[in-house]
Amino acid sequence: MEQRTLGGSGREVSVVGLGTWQLGTEWGAVDEQQARGVLEAAVDAGVTFLDTADVYGDGRSERLIGAFLRENPGVDLTVATKMGRRVAQVPEAYHLDAFREWTDRSRTNLGVERLDLVQLHCPPSEVLTSGAVLEALETLVAEERIAAYGVSVETCDEALAAIETLHPVSVQIILNAFRRKPLEQVLPRAVEEGVGIIARVPLASGLLSGRYTADTTFAPTDHRTYNRHGEEFDVGETFSGVDFATGVDAAQEFTRLVAELGPDGATPAQVALRWVVQQEGVTTVIPGARNAEQARANAAAAELEPLSEELLAAVAALYDERVRAQVHHRW
Repeated sequence: MEQRTLGGSGREVSVVGLGTWQLGTEWGAVDEQQARGVLEAAVDAGVTFLDTADVYGDGRSERLIGAFLRENPGVDLTVATKMGRRVAQVPEAYHLDAFREWTDRSRTNLGVERLDLVQLHCPPSEVLTSGAVLEALETLVAEERIAAYGVSVETCDEALAAIETLHPVSVQIILNAFRRKPLEQVLPRAVEEGVGIIARVPLASGLLSGRYTADTTFAPTDHRTYNRHGEEFDVGETFSGVDFATGVDAAQEFTRLVAELGPDGATPAQVALRWVVQQEGVTTVIPGARNAEQARANAAAAELEPLSEELLAAVAALYDERVRAQVHHRW
């Protein structure tokens, strides 16, 4: 699989990585055998970048990855985790002592001495412009608790502020065919500053797979049930902030465009991932997978030929006509 350099880290990572939120508990139940199968399938397919967080299943995702690393000591992986969502989301919670505590917990969960990459996990906006936070993060690097730091953000304004003040190795942001605003300023700025872009929620919580109908339901433990209106966290994390009925309708049209203009044999999900991969400035895209088959299919998107200009234009028009009014001004 194609590898790209992750910002100033010097690390080469696969253009399709693996997001492991679903190995926690927020996408319905995934047992340990399924989780192991997902990790094995992804790595066998060429994935070299895993993204997790200390809050995914309260550390369950990290611990599952840690077990995989112990069982596969020769595998060359970059594991990114996140910190800061296990406490009240107030600026004063983000300080060096807390950072040390959080990274110690993640190092234990993952079974490593030094974290490859730790990201501030969608913190309050004030944290992203704090000189004290910058100093604390640099201290973690100097103490060799972490090799590098990045940020995960909700909005484009937050991404730009973080790049300006914190100088992160990477910015993780929602980017997909139904969330295009980062293309305007964030990705060009990241290219200018040598900052890696980790694109999350690339399938708009599954909408872009084309598998859902207006009658589709999800498990009570799935955030696509309990966070549709932002009850637990930013609503933009669920279906990329698109109303479900609108999203299903737009996704059906996306599926039609893929069938008409996409690469032969490619699924809508694979085309959606390929769309992200070929945006200038993107380092890696991190779809989740609940089973080994999904993990392999996602990885195969990296091998698709570049999408045609005709398809790209049609997808842009679909966004403008069906989705833009709901999301573009918010994130």
